[in-house]
Amino acid sequence: MSVEKKEIVRTREVMDLKLVFIDGMATVAEAVAKMRHEQVRSLLVEKRNPDDVWGILVLQDIIREVLVAGRQAAEVNVYEIMSKPVIPVSAEMDIRYAARLLLHAGVRRAPVEDRGELVGMLSLSSLALNNRLF
Repeated sequence: MSVEKKEIVRTREVMDLKLVFIDGMATVAEAVAKMRHEQVRSLLVEKRNPDDVWGILVLQDIIREVLVAGRQAAEVNVYEIMSKPVIPVSAEMDIRYAARLLLHAGVRRAPVEDRGELVGMLSLSSLALNNRLF
């Protein structure tokens, strides 16, 4: 009886290559316009200096902190509602461990990092829709 060895799928093979950035001082109205134009559900918030860390703004932040809270999107800055720091995943990480990391961290998406540079975005939906995994 032979034991079949499963092929390891790396994060880089499943990630979305599109990364869209925004300044933390931008308004949420500007962020929503950018999300619509770029057809994305999240924006990476740019670092303010080399020692800073990345932030992320997702649709759920906008719905919870602006829409439900009754605030005006043109009067709220991205930095007020973004999540920071972002937990990046390694491009070479086994996708099973990357998925576990997202679930345990309670996030739906994370930027993918390769040698200190952001190279893509991993999301739970990209995992679920990937043909190599199912």
